[in-house]
Amino acid sequence: MDLTSLRAQINETDKQIEALFEKRMGLCMDVAEYKLQNGIEVFQSGREREIIERVRSDMPGWLENSGEVLFTTLMDISKSLQYQRFFANSDVDCKPLDLNAPAKVAVPGTAGSYSEEAAQKLLPKGIKTFFADFEDVIRKVMNGEMDFGILPIQNSTAGSVSRTYELMKKYDLKICASTKVRIDHCLAAKAGTSLSDVSIVYSHTQALMQCSEFLAANKLKFHEHFNTALAADKVVESSEPIAAICSRRCAKDKGLEILAENIANANDNFTRFILISREALCPDDADTISVSLTLPHTRSALYRMLTKFSVAGLNLTMIESKPIANSDFDVVFYLDFEGSIKTPEVAKLLTELENELAFFRFLGNYKEIV
Repeated sequence: MDLTSLRAQINETDKQIEALFEKRMGLCMDVAEYKLQNGIEVFQSGREREIIERVRSDMPGWLENSGEVLFTTLMDISKSLQYQRFFANSDVDCKPLDLNAPAKVAVPGTAGSYSEEAAQKLLPKGIKTFFADFEDVIRKVMNGEMDFGILPIQNSTAGSVSRTYELMKKYDLKICASTKVRIDHCLAAKAGTSLSDVSIVYSHTQALMQCSEFLAANKLKFHEHFNTALAADKVVESSEPIAAICSRRCAKDKGLEILAENIANANDNFTRFILISREALCPDDADTISVSLTLPHTRSALYRMLTKFSVAGLNLTMIESKPIANSDFDVVFYLDFEGSIKTPEVAKLLTELENELAFFRFLGNYKEIV
């Protein structure tokens, strides 16, 4: 038998599978209608186990695991379709966002920081108040003293800002906008200090990571500090020959001498900042959705969750996992995907995830401000 003949048989078999798939999904939707009319939940764990056990026993040994994957996926698709029927009238509350209002915004660091630059891009008329720590920023927003807060969340060189993700798990904050700021690090010290004099370099942990090659090449010791601009303040106040990694603007504003410029590992170095609030605020043209969730310690749990996005026709743009403190290597997943909560497929998916997962949090629907 030649390859052409084998492929013809595969095509014919595929047509049979397509017809049976359509029939099975139609029956599943009939089941959904019955469940809806009789107040029965979509997910029936006992029924899933029964089907998987039957499939594994019916399959030859070399197809047991593959057969389980196939039928698990079929059941996941049917559940997603049933949930779409159950949550056909779902919606997500979100108030309008006004970025031109003279709102009070909490900014980490001090004047001259990259965070201040992000705040200016996001809220040009905002009234800025600076705080030393990221958690201080969030607390001021959550208790109502500040309308918004600014937090760095990801860098194109050093990756995600772990502290921000930790706090997003701890506090039920909402993301209402984002922006990217070009990072142009320099090494700054008091006038008259030479590079060979520098005893230690201070900066935020992300800045130190972004400039790791420069630090290693010059054999410079370094220490983490709250913020790049606050590190520059420390240099100003110190009588020791120390230096800070900060922006050129920050160095000039504080009267420091720039010992070296363009010291980041990568030339194109950007940090993404988010604008946070206590409640969900969404612009009319919001096109990015962020959520966080946890998954059970079961085989293929992540794969099965991602199937829901494929069934809904939604495009995932980011997935990040972070360990949960004081747990046995449990993780929380952070996902970004394209869409608007005003569309039915998004609203239904968010409702499905909230109903099915032990921990699920809608973080916001927003747009990047260029």
